[in-house]
Amino acid sequence: MKIEHLQGLISAPFAPLNDQGELNVDIIPAYYSFLKQNGITGAFINGSTGEGVSLTLAEKKQVTKAWAAATNHDPDFKVMALLGSTCIADCIDLAKHAAQVGLYGVSLTAPFYFKPANAQMLAKVCAAVAASVPDMPVYYYHIPVLTGVNIPMIDLLKALDGSVPNFAGIKYTHEDFMDFQSCLTYQNGKYDMLWGRDENMLSALALGTKGAVGSTFNYAAPLYHALIDAFNRNELDKAQGLQQQSIDMIRLLGKYGGISVGKAYMKLVGIDLGEFRLPVANMSKQQFESFKLDVSELGFDEFKSTHRP
Repeated sequence: MKIEHLQGLISAPFAPLNDQGELNVDIIPAYYSFLKQNGITGAFINGSTGEGVSLTLAEKKQVTKAWAAATNHDPDFKVMALLGSTCIADCIDLAKHAAQVGLYGVSLTAPFYFKPANAQMLAKVCAAVAASVPDMPVYYYHIPVLTGVNIPMIDLLKALDGSVPNFAGIKYTHEDFMDFQSCLTYQNGKYDMLWGRDENMLSALALGTKGAVGSTFNYAAPLYHALIDAFNRNELDKAQGLQQQSIDMIRLLGKYGGISVGKAYMKLVGIDLGEFRLPVANMSKQQFESFKLDVSELGFDEFKSTHRP
């Protein structure tokens, strides 16, 4: 399999829930249209932002099927599903389902209860899942802050290289730039390395990344398009200023409760995706009013995602 290197902004969509906390997949076609019109080139579904670990196996399949139907094999919009990775058999089941409904690719994390001891054991996990969908690109999702598995990714690439033809690359959500650069340059840049820290995008661009997966791309894509454009024109002062705007926006997630605050941002761009499931906390109505004031002071209206003409 020829490994395609994805480019641009790939959104990590939120789980579409109603006010009872149940799936509302009917909103996904409009969600896809919104992302597409804001220059997003793909979606990484059922991940951290998509509450994949809080969805049942059946619910993950519902979300996967709905995104496949909404995007309808759009060649310019790649959809990849996170499988999880506590039960390898479930991962294989979900991978086969993703292939059946026509998604572009799949991704998996490290098992985070019985953790792999080293890169070789993690490679065996990746290989087992990849073998179940030999015609589909398979990515590893490196997010040690949540999985607790912090094996150097360059070691994983070396363990997999040449033995798993459909292993495409890594969604890299960590701050180890030395390891990330080593992965970028390994085997003359063979593998697709997707950056996963929105607040550090400028640093990753400097290393040569061309594609990124992020939650804040859902509601602030114009900011990141402008950042990339400024970097490409060598307008580094402007790029630094835009990255700082991104950081200021992301700091509000910490102030108001973490990952669930992303859905509050989505309400401000006109898409209500409900709240996060337990055990994630959601802000109160009073907090939401304070949040809106803080967002206004950021100048959010100047760089938020909107429907393009």
